[in-house]
Amino acid sequence: MNDVLQNMAARAARARLSAVAGIAAVLLAAGCGALPDKPARATLYDFGPNLAASTAPAPVNPHALPLIALAEIEAGTRLEGTQLLYRLGYADANQLRPYGQSRWSLAPAQLLHQRLRDALAARRTVLGPEESATIARSEGKVPDTLRVSLEEFSHYFESPTRSVGLVRLRATLIRSNAGGDRVLAQQSFMVQRPAPSADAPGGVKGLAAASDAAVAELVTWVDQPR
Repeated sequence: MNDVLQNMAARAARARLSAVAGIAAVLLAAGCGALPDKPARATLYDFGPNLAASTAPAPVNPHALPLIALAEIEAGTRLEGTQLLYRLGYADANQLRPYGQSRWSLAPAQLLHQRLRDALAARRTVLGPEESATIARSEGKVPDTLRVSLEEFSHYFESPTRSVGLVRLRATLIRSNAGGDRVLAQQSFMVQRPAPSADAPGGVKGLAAASDAAVAELVTWVDQPR
């Protein structure tokens, strides 16, 4: 009789241990499944290598044009970050929306500044604000200053299947002398180029092409005699 009772107790103990082990395994599996996935990294974009500048023929005399000072490009608060923005013109053109997992490597104004400086430097000497101030102190002459404001920089959807990269700039050329600053000229530029696809990579290509076209127009305008 005692042997029977002992066997029954042993079987009950083994059953309890098996149940506990099973519950632990279930909890462990559930815990592993609940671990959050690593957040996806945003894809970074820029305008690509400036091959047009590197392969373009050099002007006959790259320093024939006068020095120019290029200020940092100004931009509104919405364009100060690195978000890649788009507008649904067919639904609500007043709303800027960010692509979730796509960003610029630098703020658009900084990318444009690099492109513009390269384009100007192929034709003349380009100074920063501090270099311009140094020239003014040492030579008593202040180079003209080019100020640019970035007003629009978005992937603009005209319809669900048709979109463009849209860039709008305002440029001001300023001449300084002992009497103060004088606006020599001011011009707005709006350029759009087709986006090859209705997504972030397509928007990047459209915006890069529109930026290069806007820079080319701006440089031609700056070179006009005044």
